[in-house]
Amino acid sequence: MSAAPLAPADAVPTAPAGLFTPFTLRSVTAANRVWMAPMCQHVAEASGPDAGVAHAWHFAHYAARAVGGAGLILQEATAVSPEGRISPYDLGIWNDTQVEALRPITAFIKAQGAVPGIQIAHAGRKASTGRPWEGGRYVGPEADGWLPSAPSPVPFAEGDPVPHELTTDEIHEITGRFAAAARRALAAGYEVVEIHGAHGYLIGQFLSAESNRRTDAYGGSFENRARFALEVVDAVRAVWPEELPLFFRVSATDWLEESGWTPEDTVRLAGLLREHGVDLLDVSTGGMTPKADIPVGPGYQVPFAAEVKARTGLPVAAVGLITEPEQAAAVLADGRADAVLLGRELLRDPYWARGAAAELGAGVRVPTPYHRAW
Repeated sequence: MSAAPLAPADAVPTAPAGLFTPFTLRSVTAANRVWMAPMCQHVAEASGPDAGVAHAWHFAHYAARAVGGAGLILQEATAVSPEGRISPYDLGIWNDTQVEALRPITAFIKAQGAVPGIQIAHAGRKASTGRPWEGGRYVGPEADGWLPSAPSPVPFAEGDPVPHELTTDEIHEITGRFAAAARRALAAGYEVVEIHGAHGYLIGQFLSAESNRRTDAYGGSFENRARFALEVVDAVRAVWPEELPLFFRVSATDWLEESGWTPEDTVRLAGLLREHGVDLLDVSTGGMTPKADIPVGPGYQVPFAAEVKARTGLPVAAVGLITEPEQAAAVLADGRADAVLLGRELLRDPYWARGAAAELGAGVRVPTPYHRAW
């Protein structure tokens, strides 16, 4: 795919508000704290030489949010291997063809004054599902699917196949896949890598006793269940440049009363992640099991981010039904988070940051061809 012309982005000087102040991690500075959360699009080719390769939709999708004023763009869960995709139609970063297709996207994001980031992921037992608008249930080889792998042979939901239980050698191989994905992310032009440890995908499956029934060095105690996550972090940090930040996304709770991962576990893990070179924790919740009862409401996940920040000092990003400018600004003003990640709100309105800046009396970068409208 040939890139669209890179329109220069000039700063529009205005008085800053908290939501629109810069934030620096290592050598990377985001111009503001309105960040785009990773959200799968499920529109890549499922098989053949273009499997997992970004195309015009992905370029337009991410370019619009960069032009719209977001300070950092986190690309959707991008699989470290073919069998790590959530659906067969997801993006991947396991080969160089995929890297070449991503370079125009990162170049355009940078040209608009935003930071390009990528979430690297392995879906584990939640892999090989249909697209959400087609039901989202398991699909087999007849529909470009495969048998998922997991820490233990425990299906995600009733009717799902029993996943293959990973051997120790296979665990180590996947760790290497994460490192290789980080190398390719650097080659593609990304300035932030986020390791996906949330929403019941593979790393989260190892963390939670709800899905991890192993009796070896990767199961049982907290230390053993956290082992895979920390090994992945170490492998990625070893190849990701020292001057570039590394994020980790976690589900702070499985929302289960008597089992599973807890907020206290998250605080404990956050301290370890900081020691291993993680610069920011992206705090979400849930996704481990369909039986969880989640009290969804405006800002319902923010308290978990605030707890991590208060108890560990690790920078955090808050996410979850943050939709209003004053609401987002208050999260930062109160010190509950260092940035907010918007998901569905940016699907509804790619220019949310511009409207928020106007409402709060702040400003964001505006591409030169659009100055006449501001």
